[in-house]
Amino acid sequence: MEHDAWWQPFLDRWAALPFHDLIAAVAILSVALLLGVVAGRLACRYLIPALAPRHASVISPRLMALTRSGVTALVLTAFLGIRGLDPGADLVLAAGLGIAVAALAYEVARALGLQSRAASLISLALLVIVLASRLGGLAPLIAGLDRASMGVGSRRISLLDIVNAVGLSLVLFLAARALLASILRWIGQSRLLDAAQRVLFQKLAQIAVVTVAIFVGIDLLGIDLTALAVFSGAFGLAIGFGLQKTLGNLIAGLILLLDRSIKPGDVIAVGDTFGWVNKIGVRAVSVLTRDGKEHLIPNERLMTDEVENWSFSSRDVRVHVGFRVSFDCDLRLAQRLAVEAATISPRVLKDPAPVCWIKEFGDNGVEFDLRIWIDSPEAGVGNVTSDVFFRIWDLFKEHGVTMPVPQRDLRFHPGQQPATKTERHEG
Repeated sequence: MEHDAWWQPFLDRWAALPFHDLIAAVAILSVALLLGVVAGRLACRYLIPALAPRHASVISPRLMALTRSGVTALVLTAFLGIRGLDPGADLVLAAGLGIAVAALAYEVARALGLQSRAASLISLALLVIVLASRLGGLAPLIAGLDRASMGVGSRRISLLDIVNAVGLSLVLFLAARALLASILRWIGQSRLLDAAQRVLFQKLAQIAVVTVAIFVGIDLLGIDLTALAVFSGAFGLAIGFGLQKTLGNLIAGLILLLDRSIKPGDVIAVGDTFGWVNKIGVRAVSVLTRDGKEHLIPNERLMTDEVENWSFSSRDVRVHVGFRVSFDCDLRLAQRLAVEAATISPRVLKDPAPVCWIKEFGDNGVEFDLRIWIDSPEAGVGNVTSDVFFRIWDLFKEHGVTMPVPQRDLRFHPGQQPATKTERHEG
């Protein structure tokens, strides 16, 4: 007769304890949560500094939550698959697994940019699904949803079909959003493309991802596109009349990006609007003025109206500063002081250098035209001319150069009598 192992008495005593499986389930939950916390801390300590050291403070909290929930769910799934426990212990582990999966889904949804309410609904649905699947309640639920149906023509539509369609649409939406975010980030960080080309490829990527997601969803849901043939004529008519301007603006925006005549950062003037291009959208171009106002100009207008692009081929812009001095001043001294005032102004370029020319001999003084160059028109033009005017004023006062004041001489002839009211009327 073989002797029992030395640990057998301890196992017998453990099996004799009440709720021993429940205690084991709580221990498994504790171990799984501990492993999740440790994995999250290790990932934040070693993985983030190696991959993204600059964004560690932003990524660390979310990565820790994702790792903690994911590792906890994996450990609980492994324990549930290895051994079978009594119903009470199985319920505890299933609840822990459902909570871990729900927390993981919530963090993933928030990372994809969903609102807190939508992420909470997704996590709650996954919690119910996991609990039902572990406790054997998912099959009766599926059968009940499939039995609740109604006929639409020759097609039978059940609640299960509706739930599948909503779930599939949500999954496709999340997948398309995650893929589009990655593509847009990659295009935005590409140094091989300029600003206009990056915006163009981002718009094309948005259209392509949305189109592919729609066709994949139609194929997976089994929708027959021939059923939509009846509505194609009405839909085309609606596009022709109702969406004509929208499609025109969309095509005009793509053309603007293709020929690179206007790109983000350009300083443009359209009619009475002057500012720099902040964003080129699907419908309109956002132009930000110096007053802080954002003007939305339709893309089609930029294709048909006259547009001044101050930074199309070069960001250097010439500004004219006009002033007047008296006839009795030293004109060459005034010219030299004006050039000096422009040269010491911080935003005026040294190359090309400022120049000053006599424009004309006016009625009240000599007209000068000071021409200066700047390379940052988006920072404003009026502040540059004002600064130059102040410096000219200070230098002119210092060197005795005067500016004329308009004068009128009135001469009266003593022999001339003023006309009477009747004479003035007759004359």
